[in-house]
Amino acid sequence: MRRVIRFADLERGDVGLVGGKNASLGELVGHLGPAGVRVPDGFATTADAFREFLARGGLRDEVAAQFDRLREGAPLADVGAAVRAAVLATPLPEALAGELTDGYARLGREAGRTDPDVAVRSSATAEDLPEASFAGQQETYLNVRGPEALLDACRRCFASLFTDRAIDYRERLGFDHLAVALSVGVQLMVRSDLGGSGVMFTLDPESGFPEAVVVSAAWGLGETVVSGQVDPDEYLVFKPLLKDPGLDPVLQAVCGPKRHKSVYGDEGLTRIVETSAEERGALVLDHGEVRRLAEWAVAVEEHYGCPMDLEWAKDGRSGQLFVVQARPETVQSRRRGAVLRRYRLTGTGERLVDGIAVGEAVGAGPVSKLSSPVEIGRFPAGAVLVTAITDPDWEPLMKRASAIVTDHGGRTSHAAIVSRELGVPAVVGTGRATEVLDDGQEVTVSCAEGADGHVYRGRVDFEESETDLGSLPATRTKVMLNLADPAAAFRWWRLPADGVGLARTEFVVAHQVRVHPLALLHPDRLSPEDRRLVDALSDGHPDRTEYFVDRLAQGVARIAASRWPDPVVVRTSDFKTNEYARLVGG
Repeated sequence: MRRVIRFADLERGDVGLVGGKNASLGELVGHLGPAGVRVPDGFATTADAFREFLARGGLRDEVAAQFDRLREGAPLADVGAAVRAAVLATPLPEALAGELTDGYARLGREAGRTDPDVAVRSSATAEDLPEASFAGQQETYLNVRGPEALLDACRRCFASLFTDRAIDYRERLGFDHLAVALSVGVQLMVRSDLGGSGVMFTLDPESGFPEAVVVSAAWGLGETVVSGQVDPDEYLVFKPLLKDPGLDPVLQAVCGPKRHKSVYGDEGLTRIVETSAEERGALVLDHGEVRRLAEWAVAVEEHYGCPMDLEWAKDGRSGQLFVVQARPETVQSRRRGAVLRRYRLTGTGERLVDGIAVGEAVGAGPVSKLSSPVEIGRFPAGAVLVTAITDPDWEPLMKRASAIVTDHGGRTSHAAIVSRELGVPAVVGTGRATEVLDDGQEVTVSCAEGADGHVYRGRVDFEESETDLGSLPATRTKVMLNLADPAAAFRWWRLPADGVGLARTEFVVAHQVRVHPLALLHPDRLSPEDRRLVDALSDGHPDRTEYFVDRLAQGVARIAASRWPDPVVVRTSDFKTNEYARLVGG
């Protein structure tokens, strides 16, 4: 029986042997490492080793009996707790424990360290498949050092196959609980607690636009980005420009607040601490680092032949970047490319809060403001879930919501990823939804107005339409788009157009800059309130003219990227008093 296998001896086809996560790490180490993609080394336990563990002392029969209770109506929480207790009470087989400690010692020798710190990650055999993302369903333990700590973390990973959220997820997707095995990946730690980390997609996760790499970044360990505990930096990279070393492919770099970071805690766990003012005001990555990550992401995508969702980390001691996980993207890759579904508000309402739009739909219902997923009993089906952040424990509740609104998180947070998978509109990173919105209040959540999502008071009328793009007739006349809002440009990439016939600069200023150009040149003429707004919008940029040019260039570049290589006609602007009057300082 093969109980432990090195990453270098694994390939992506070994999902049944070591789960999707570890099979993918093996593929990265063996095939992309030689191409320059830096991946921390490690090894994995096999599904056979897990089944051998389950066979000890009648454990499998005990677990099966508990799932019989679940089918008979026993509470999920009771069943999950009983199964985990049984697993944790069962010692690892001696042969598996011996191979684990031998593999750990070998990893340390090759790294030149005694008792190296490692990450111990769970990888289910049904995990990270293109048709289902099991991300976050099982546990990970970081900064694990020493053989005894390693064995304990491995047993806890085995038990995490039966967390309540994992059981619920398998129930929803129809997976047999005992047909799913768990592999434990043991990987050298990247000291991103001293640096930064995040995630990246090889397409725009909202629109599916394929020529972009979207990178999210925060200080410390990556769990704050994935869980949505922080509002991260976000970088937009245009893939075609990666081919020319003389061009900067980073179309946009937005500095997020990043008010917290995750660092090492005790016994393989982590703790959340506040970031410094300097960290909050600084970008985690420079353009060269973003470019390198994007080049790696494209290399991984080309190797796998499909859009990818990757996690990366930056070691704070060495400054080196690493890819620590890669899996197929599971939402846009399943979308029917030839069908365009549109939502459009036909009514108006008072805007209560704004944030990042996830999806392109509209949802409405009464607000249900919760602080913990254990409150699921008082959440009515079809309500709008309002909370600070979500994690995998929230998923049974999220699938009952008509829309989701969170205080924190970016477009790669847990709330955003799961909302896309469920097809539920979400507005994340509002900063104050839990303060502004009241329980029972009727609201409309709109993600149909570009990159920004809005929550309106009451039920605002909207309409939904669907167009089969494949049925549109070919035309001899070239048909071009009018595009005004750069943030919405990627929504229309699937349209069979011949470019952009009109991109009006004043509209780009209104949507992208949002400050009157003269207000940037003459801040002394502004009211104190407008000065504060200008400072907030310009992120304290010391040169307001440079800020204006950068934002304008980013807006035009985003529109041009959405139709590349077709032409884009940009019309320059005069200073129309009516169109600029509503801008800050207008």
